Formats: sequence, C-alpha cells, structure tokens
Amino acid sequence: MLDAAGENVGLRQADDADKEFCYRLHKAALGDYVAAIWGWDERAQRDWHERLFDPGNWQIITMGGADVGMISVDRRPEEIYLGRIEILPEYQGRGIGTRLIGDLLDEAERRGVPVVLDVLVVNRRAYALYERLGFREAGRHGDGYIKIRMRREPSGR
Repeated sequence: MLDAAGENVGLRQADDADKEFCYRLHKAALGDYVAAIWGWDERAQRDWHERLFDPGNWQIITMGGADVGMISVDRRPEEIYLGRIEILPEYQGRGIGTRLIGDLLDEAERRGVPVVLDVLVVNRRAYALYERLGFREAGRHGDGYIKIRMRREPSGR
C-alpha cells in the first residue's frame, strides 16, 4: 500500500519488543488530548499502557522500513471495531490513516457489517477525518461523555 506521497506503507504484527515504541507513540499522537481531559500523569499512563498493551491484537504501521504507528482492530461477527489507530505526528496528514481505514471499510462492505470506533470529544481532527469517511455519531459515553461512538454502515443498510 502506498501513502499519498507514493511511499510504501505496510503492517506487521506487534511483539513484546514494540511495547516502548507503542507507549512513546501514544504519548506523541494522543498525549495532548489525554492531557486536555484528564491531565497527563506519566505513572498512570505507563500503568494503563502496561495493562492494555496487546501485541497479539496490535499491528505496527510501517513506512519505508520505519515504524510510524499502530492499529488495533477487532473483527466481530456483527461489526468491525477499530479500537485504536495512532500515527506519529510527523507522519500524520499523509493519507496513511485514511488508507488503512478505507481498507477496513472495504472489508466491512464485503461482509455487510458496520465499522464502529470511539473518538475523544477533544480530538476534532480525527472526528473530521471519520466524518469525511462517512462515519456518523451514534452516541456519547464515558465519564462526562468524553468519547463519541461513531459508525459507518455498509452501503446496503
């Protein structure tokens, strides 16, 4: 797969050696949004990452041999749930996320199921991307309704 500039983008299965990269990625990609809602507590974020790091269900996004992001997808019988997609800030805006989400949307069309995701209310850039890709707000949840659930139904629905 190529990004908007024609560079090769790939996916590889995460492994235990990716734990620190994924933590630094999360801090770089979403740290400002986390800080805006809860404040950034380094110890709490490290603990959270230790509990949630799941190399068996995470893939590392690569570009030109470099690790540039991660994606986590749950393929459920009734839906495809995009659990996380994070891309290093210096690689954002190159169409990488759009392409990967587009691939999920194609898969969902073939299966006849929706794609579902959650986005923090303060992450307006991601929200705008999801809207451009045809996702619609389906509800809000979390303490203070800080998360927006978005869905994109297959075209036949």
